[in-house]
Amino acid sequence: MSNRPLAAIILAAGQGTRMKSEKHKVLHPIAGKPMLHHLLDSFAAANIDRSVVVVGVKREQVEAAVADYPVDIAVQSEQLGTGHAVLQAQPALEGFDGDIMACFGDVPMVQPETISAMVARLHEDDKPACVVLGFRPDDTKAYGRIISENGLISKMVEHKDASEAERGVNLCNSGLLLARSEDMFGLLARVDNDNAQGEYYLPDMVTVALAENRACAVIECAEWEVAGVNSRAELAAVEGEWQQRRRAQAMADGVSLIAPETVWFSSDTQVSSDVIIEPNVIFGPGVSIASGATIYGHSHIEGATIGANAKVGPFARLRPGAVMEEGSKVGNFVEMKKATLGKGAKANHLTYLGDAEVGEGANIGAGTITCNYDGYFKYKTVIGKGAFIGSNSALVAPVNIGDGAIVGAGATLTKDVAAGDLALVRAEQTAKEGWADRFNKASAKKKAGK
Repeated sequence: MSNRPLAAIILAAGQGTRMKSEKHKVLHPIAGKPMLHHLLDSFAAANIDRSVVVVGVKREQVEAAVADYPVDIAVQSEQLGTGHAVLQAQPALEGFDGDIMACFGDVPMVQPETISAMVARLHEDDKPACVVLGFRPDDTKAYGRIISENGLISKMVEHKDASEAERGVNLCNSGLLLARSEDMFGLLARVDNDNAQGEYYLPDMVTVALAENRACAVIECAEWEVAGVNSRAELAAVEGEWQQRRRAQAMADGVSLIAPETVWFSSDTQVSSDVIIEPNVIFGPGVSIASGATIYGHSHIEGATIGANAKVGPFARLRPGAVMEEGSKVGNFVEMKKATLGKGAKANHLTYLGDAEVGEGANIGAGTITCNYDGYFKYKTVIGKGAFIGSNSALVAPVNIGDGAIVGAGATLTKDVAAGDLALVRAEQTAKEGWADRFNKASAKKKAGK
């Protein structure tokens, strides 16, 4: 393995017209994270030292998306091909002495191990001028072909320029190419645009190297790893592949998925062992689940922290800022937002807890609402340890319910309740003797008369 520094040039200047979107193609998400971020995170895991993103159309979107990443920006003003795009990164890498990988921003699933394997091959004893990443798809479509023997390339050709015999080869070009810095730009500078598209192709640097009697190598990877995204259908296919692999990893890590194909993870979902996840559960960004928790079916969870042995759902919704401490429970049709449910506390059904703090062991009755918003500002509700909130109560924030207090069913509470007190807010019940019988008889007679 080489100790030379490694840089990446990511091509993200294209139109992406088949996405039919105002959003730049490389910013469409896989598992809630933009494709470009997936790639940059893989590069970080592979210890890539420098990254240059080549932008063009909708450049402001891409530049904003990578503002928090340590990347340089290069601009391709004219769309003259992939080789031309890579050359635009040369000024940003002026003086860089190492290896350079060129790749596409819409190929988001490249693994760090594959990058490392390409680097290792570049520095084997035969010292190839460049290393190309190839794959063998079930359908070769319009991919460029790699003609090779024993891992050494004899020719690379774009589909549009390939003969029928060459199109019959199933080793295809993924678009990833690695070369030493002293070779990358020199070879590209000698590439011409004498082809069907009149463009400067990145793979043609291999042709230039071969013409100079320099070896070029190919290593192979699985098709899923280099699947490109040019349409919504391809985006869905890559999402499906990512989810399938994440589900398999979760189960290998000791998570029980009752119906794996119905569970959808986010790129950052953290699930401990001995968690049970029932069917039709969706995780948005920012979720962590501690050991022993159970997520019942049809729940939607994002931005939430779920403690050990907690129970969620079915049909629950946890929004950002929701915290469930050990052994707490929310049941069907309960929604939490920026709220903490203390150890062993429960809200079993039909409840909204927003901007709230619920103490250990408290019980929240069905139909309870923390009324946290007055149309202009949000306010907090605090419910003490062991408190009992009766069904169909509206707690108008800001309000505090003390430890062990009881709020009677049907209350609309606007004042604090001291610890140990009972709060009742309801009209006195009255009865009118025989009124219902008289009403029913009169109504039935009237209906029959009509």
